Amino acid sequence: MERSQVGTPERVRRGSGASYFMYGFELIRQPGLRTFVILPLLINMLLFGVGFYFALGRLDEMLTWVAAQLPEFLSWLNFILYPLAVISMLVSLSFIFSSVMNWIAAPFNGLLAEKVELKLTGQKLNDAGLMDIVKDLPRVFGREWKKLKYYLPRAILCLLLFIVPVFGQTLGPVVWFMFTSWMMAVQYCDYPFDNHKVPFDDMKWSLKQTRGSSFSFGMSVAVFAMIPFVNLVVMPVAICGATALWVDKYRDAYAAPLKDGL
Repeated sequence: MERSQVGTPERVRRGSGASYFMYGFELIRQPGLRTFVILPLLINMLLFGVGFYFALGRLDEMLTWVAAQLPEFLSWLNFILYPLAVISMLVSLSFIFSSVMNWIAAPFNGLLAEKVELKLTGQKLNDAGLMDIVKDLPRVFGREWKKLKYYLPRAILCLLLFIVPVFGQTLGPVVWFMFTSWMMAVQYCDYPFDNHKVPFDDMKWSLKQTRGSSFSFGMSVAVFAMIPFVNLVVMPVAICGATALWVDKYRDAYAAPLKDGL
């Protein structure tokens, strides 16, 4: 039996990537999707809470050391170091723990993306049973490993900027935020791409072709990930929004060759 197509609202399609992220808040409340939201939410609450508690305890020590390195004529920077450090810490933790959570919850995240796509298109992606999902786990975790290998060397280079005098304390957080925004787009948009077995490099290429949407989506994820309590639902919201973005902007380009081959 063919399902009726739901699609994304016109107001979302006319908007930027940020509008798709906001649409994710609507999608997570849809019947049939809530079940796939609960587990990632519980994982998010546990890991982010523990990480933030320990990171905040080290913040004062780090700021004391940084202040001691500043020359006298730059002592005024002490007044802006704390808010910049807190913002940087929140953004950093949001992605670091999202990465850990996405490793743990990767199979559930892929299922959530699949269910959202079904909700928006009315077309079922596959009829895989539980055993098929279990057999696919090595490939799913292999995909997460590719994302981690892509992220780590670039993250290290960005973090090294923070030890450069003046530049690191002023522009470093901006560079880190832009990089994190891009990685948020890569992380969450990858789930619907991966469900269709689109290679990782092809997925990155597609996101680069729509940099405006990719960055505005990723920035929205990064910003909301810094808001207490709201950050607990960012992961499922981002997956839902990214899947809607996939359906509208990328799906036809990759689904058409598959249909032609059937």
